[in-house]
Amino acid sequence: MQYIFELNMKVRDYEVDSEGIVNNAIYLHYMEHTRHEFCEWAGLSFRQMHTSGIDPVIARSEVRYLKPLTLGEHFISKIAISRRGPLFVFFQDIFTPDGEPIAKGIIEVACIENGRLTRGDVLAKAFERYFTDHDA
Repeated sequence: MQYIFELNMKVRDYEVDSEGIVNNAIYLHYMEHTRHEFCEWAGLSFRQMHTSGIDPVIARSEVRYLKPLTLGEHFISKIAISRRGPLFVFFQDIFTPDGEPIAKGIIEVACIENGRLTRGDVLAKAFERYFTDHDA
């Protein structure tokens, strides 16, 4: 897969459960944080989007868990993005520093502009150079 953005992260103590592994819901937080950092890196922060009346919202998320992360582990969260009709599709994969897959996610994002669901043309223009061709 051709990734266009990656973020190095580390598991924090409050993200693990009583079994000592990262709780499944936390992976969605990792992916969300990576999307927010990607948007800022690409020149349009979530604050800027909201201030201008644009609110990207998750329409669907799917995560396949392959290997658990544990306290203190370092990992890399990567993104590829494509467009499917009005949806922005984020392919978000998490790896160990050695490249072993941890989790694979597909997050579909819709765009609300000034309170109305739209095709997201404003965001599409801002992110068009990052789109890649991927199938879910």
